Amino acid sequence: MKKHSNDFGNDSVPGLVLRTSIPFMFAQFVNVLYSIVDRIYIGNIPQIGDVSLAGAGICAPVITLLSSFATLIGIGGSVLFSMRLGAKDQEKAKNLLGTSFSMLLVFSAALTILFLLLKAPLLQWFGASQTTFPYANTYMTIYTLGTFFALLSMGMNYFITAQGYPGLGMATTLIGAVVNIVLDPIFIFLLHMNIAGAALATVLAQLSSCVFVLLTLKQKKMPIPLTLAPIRRSTAVRILKMGFSPFLILATDSVIIIALNAVLQHFGGPEYGDTLITCATIVQSYMLLITSPMLGITGGSQPLISFNMGAGKVERIRKIVLCVLLLCIGFTTFMFLLSRFVPQYFVRIFTQNPEYASLSVWGIQVFTLGVIPLSFQYVFVDALTAMSLTKLSLFLSLLRKSEYFAATCLLPLFFAARMCFYAEPIADTLCFFSSSLAFFLIYKKYLKGEGRLSQLRL
Repeated sequence: MKKHSNDFGNDSVPGLVLRTSIPFMFAQFVNVLYSIVDRIYIGNIPQIGDVSLAGAGICAPVITLLSSFATLIGIGGSVLFSMRLGAKDQEKAKNLLGTSFSMLLVFSAALTILFLLLKAPLLQWFGASQTTFPYANTYMTIYTLGTFFALLSMGMNYFITAQGYPGLGMATTLIGAVVNIVLDPIFIFLLHMNIAGAALATVLAQLSSCVFVLLTLKQKKMPIPLTLAPIRRSTAVRILKMGFSPFLILATDSVIIIALNAVLQHFGGPEYGDTLITCATIVQSYMLLITSPMLGITGGSQPLISFNMGAGKVERIRKIVLCVLLLCIGFTTFMFLLSRFVPQYFVRIFTQNPEYASLSVWGIQVFTLGVIPLSFQYVFVDALTAMSLTKLSLFLSLLRKSEYFAATCLLPLFFAARMCFYAEPIADTLCFFSSSLAFFLIYKKYLKGEGRLSQLRL
């Protein structure tokens, strides 16, 4: 068998963190980029570009919700899988891989049926008007029919990285990105399929990624090749418990975006509300360039932590967390500086309107005030999840979301509508203190000195 690309239990920690986290970070970055490119293509459809873009934007929270189910099983299963690998329990690791695959098959079928039945009221709830509904409905119908490919490619990709092949995990995203970017202009402009072409290109891109993931996991070079396993209730419950925290974090993002848009529309009024929402969309797109790669860094490190927890190597866990934290601080510092000096170049991708551009630049600079403290939240919460402390990680995540939601609703009551933009840095700064305190207490009790990892096991 081909030599394993990364030895999670013995390789140098700094090098190992870079080899696993950077590909994950890059993959997340590519995901954001081709999403932005996708919107640029849709926005440039002759005559109907603006309304088509609005229709696609209305679908965004639903798409995020679908993605969260891939995270639920993918992270939940892969964290437990890594622990079993670290404990050299090959049989249980194989069962976890097969069970996760079977669960994704069931979930994808159930979600496809459910979202097709409920898509009309969902789209109306997310803000579709009479004008935008036909475009949103077209995009949503085609995208939902590809749910199987989306969940399988995203969910099973975690297990490629968990087996020591982060480069192959990154390739999954690159394949999807290239296919989508190539097919978008062909379907939209050459074949005149308009927004339906954009949705079809996305589905075919996910199909390509899905085929690559499954073929990769079936290869004999994999320490644990993919096989189908029956879904046992006890195993499924453990996977869902482990993945519930990151699932809820991702799922609630949609709720916060909806709340922010509603507040901006209400307090901005008919003359200013749409402008604020447009600018908020641009600002949130910029934030994705920060949060998505950072999620890649911390997510890429989770198999390392879980593996070494299973192996009982507390010293390596300490080193991994420190290296990941330094990497995230470095990245967020760089992005913070970019947001101070060059946000206008990003804004120009979306709008040439001087009013929109000026407000968006201001919004980016406000939104990013707390990105460096936010890096502590990302690192510590994902580390706690990797160590099976899912209740604590979930509490810390929901605490930040609650702070964000409260600030979003309260700030415009006392100040101007656009003060909602300060909700992000307020929540990011507050979560720095709560997550740092929680992790310090865990570190002091379980990770300092020899440690008592056995007490952390579920």
